[in-house]
Amino acid sequence: MPVSTRSANNVPKIELALLSASVLEALNAGSIDRASAEFGRSLPPSFLDHSGLWGYRIAQAREDPTTLRWLVRAVIDAETQDIVGHAGFHGPPDESGMVEIGYTIEPDFRRRGYARATVSALIDYAGSEPGVTRVRASISPHNAASLATIRPFGFVQVGEQIDEIDGLELIYEVPSQR
Repeated sequence: MPVSTRSANNVPKIELALLSASVLEALNAGSIDRASAEFGRSLPPSFLDHSGLWGYRIAQAREDPTTLRWLVRAVIDAETQDIVGHAGFHGPPDESGMVEIGYTIEPDFRRRGYARATVSALIDYAGSEPGVTRVRASISPHNAASLATIRPFGFVQVGEQIDEIDGLELIYEVPSQR
């Protein structure tokens, strides 16, 4: 009998696999074939749609290679091994112990619980790290799907900001779970 990879609340089980500096370099260069070879398996071609992200993250990794473990991971369905998105943190914890999460689920895999599973995994990772006191999510007030995704985790709105690319964002935080 197959073992279910869904939790009791029907959230899929996922794995987060770190994207190395060489994978980020290849994505930043626009080469999905090289990035896939560096990763060891095919990455979705739509990863190339996020060129600004790859450029920003590889610059962070070049400036301080120790930050790489906080940056970007592939989100993988534990049962099917499909790469369903990418997620990570905007960087290591700041001086107050805050980390900010970011995640993207591929369009073909949306509305299946992957975003919720990803947020849960990121919160768990942050909570296992010494010095992390809270987790932040900055979301457009018009992004109903992401607002609904974070709701069950107890995020509370603590402010708002204007992002130079995304415009108005609402800032939500939750204590890290230790």
